[in-house]
Amino acid sequence: MADSNRETARRGFEAALRGDLAAIADLLDPDVSWHGGDPSAAGACHNRDQALAFMRRSQVIQGGRFELVDVVGAGDKVVVIMRPPSEGPDPAPAVANLTTFRDGKVIEMVHYPDPEDALRAARG
Repeated sequence: MADSNRETARRGFEAALRGDLAAIADLLDPDVSWHGGDPSAAGACHNRDQALAFMRRSQVIQGGRFELVDVVGAGDKVVVIMRPPSEGPDPAPAVANLTTFRDGKVIEMVHYPDPEDALRAARG
């Protein structure tokens, strides 16, 4: 299942960059949570509609301006490492989302500014 979760995460990333929110909706559990480590923080998403609304508003996501660096599987968790667009001449540092799957659907995404922290969290 880990390989299929990795492939699903990769397809979801590619769909986001194409702006294909219908394809993403199919991958998300209705009660998906997406946050930066604190699910109660302002801006956290608590369901599929909120997550899709966030992606719809994000010009960075919709503009296809992220670069996929790696997709690392760890059982029911997948770390998607990506590079946001650069604000200057040097490449921006990579960031990561730790994505948790259940029954082939994404149930949680947690954003990490440092991919190493996401990898550590995935390993438990």
